[in-house]
Amino acid sequence: MRMRTSAAAVLGALALTALAVPAAQANGHDGDTAITKVTVNGGKNVVVGTSLVKKFTVSVTAKDNSGIKGIDIELEGPAFGYLSPNSTRCSGSTCTASFTVDPKVDLPYSNDIAGTWYVNTWVDAKDGDYNWKDKAGTFKFQRAASQTVNAAPEPVKKGKTITVTGKLARANWGDFKYHGYTSQSVKLQFLKKGSKTYTTVKTLKTNSTGTLKTTVKASVDGYWRYSFAGTASTPAVNSTGDFVDVK
Repeated sequence: MRMRTSAAAVLGALALTALAVPAAQANGHDGDTAITKVTVNGGKNVVVGTSLVKKFTVSVTAKDNSGIKGIDIELEGPAFGYLSPNSTRCSGSTCTASFTVDPKVDLPYSNDIAGTWYVNTWVDAKDGDYNWKDKAGTFKFQRAASQTVNAAPEPVKKGKTITVTGKLARANWGDFKYHGYTSQSVKLQFLKKGSKTYTTVKTLKTNSTGTLKTTVKASVDGYWRYSFAGTASTPAVNSTGDFVDVK
């Protein structure tokens, strides 16, 4: 698989597609062929970091009275983002395409392609009917994120002040490093020892370097963490809880 991001490459792909479908038809069908289900990455967003290869699948299910002959699957995103599959396998009325993204090979040294992506499909039925549909499904193609936390001092006397610091960062596909995610709302949460549920204590915003810092009063033993809800281009992420022993 390779990702094509230039306007020329995408126009070329569209030109090739135009040879196989009726002219001036962005979406259409012939006969009773219909797309019934589209699943991307098992229902999860596709998250890519700075070095690890990401593999995922896209499955499309269709129906036709004569049966399904085959399904072509391609992915399209912002800034001329485009992904074609390594392979496609069909079983009955469902075809599954396999995709591989190597950040340092397939990504275009740009973060602009992160965001909402679409699944474009062409379904061929055994009797010659077809269904061509752009944006048959949607998913988020996101920049991996990290969140840290440190609560100090440890241990601490009851009623004394704890300082909780941390940093929210995300993958940058320009230099393949993690950089601070600025001006983002992050929740400071606490899990009392023996409990199973974190509660939100306050909400902060990351500064110009993605860092966080606040103070709270120590009351009982427990775990402190920072929790980020995510954006269209960046997934939600929680730091590992940092235990503070209150004397």
